[in-house]
Amino acid sequence: MNHVITTTSGALSDTIAELIGKAVSFVSDTNEKLVLRRQYRKTISELSSLTGRELADLGLNKSCIHAAAYEAVYG
Repeated sequence: MNHVITTTSGALSDTIAELIGKAVSFVSDTNEKLVLRRQYRKTISELSSLTGRELADLGLNKSCIHAAAYEAVYG
């Protein structure tokens, strides 16, 4: 049994354009998430290198470094 699927070239090109758009969006979103994650890890690293006194001057302590880094990067 043979099945023939016909599409118009306009519908096919619209579908391809939509798929390409989704792929580009996915890559862009993934890149943005990676950049933010790097900033978050760097902020944690920098805050972790501070002394207790330096953290206190910023109104922080060791237990809130992760929360402060998250707020700084992700808002």
